[in-house]
Amino acid sequence: MRNGLQRLLFLLALAWVLVLHARPLTRLESGPVPAPLPARQMQIAHWLRDDCGACHGLTLKGGLGLPLTREALAGKPAQSLVQTVLQGRPGTAMPPWAPFLSEREAQWLIEQLQAGTPPAVSPDSPAVPASSSTTP
Repeated sequence: MRNGLQRLLFLLALAWVLVLHARPLTRLESGPVPAPLPARQMQIAHWLRDDCGACHGLTLKGGLGLPLTREALAGKPAQSLVQTVLQGRPGTAMPPWAPFLSEREAQWLIEQLQAGTPPAVSPDSPAVPASSSTTP
């Protein structure tokens, strides 16, 4: 129990520091963003399933966080969603992902979610891709 509380406090402190030092967003490019390389897509898919799924539900249909389904994201401005991913939502459990995702990667992820085709983790892949050097 104590280790869990310490981890939670560490993550909250880290999120607070990251929010304080967050870089301003630049204007997003229009049109589809090129997909990340396959190894990076796999890493993002793992984060989506394991980290985002912890709050948004493993099927992305909601939980502590709102659903991330195509229906739930319909009509929401992509730029606003990308900003939420990168900057988080201060005062909530939504952390900023700017330290881990580039703006283009976040835009690609939002495009995938809004299209109803979130990147999937293949069942035979390891829990953490071997090429990952940074994890949240």
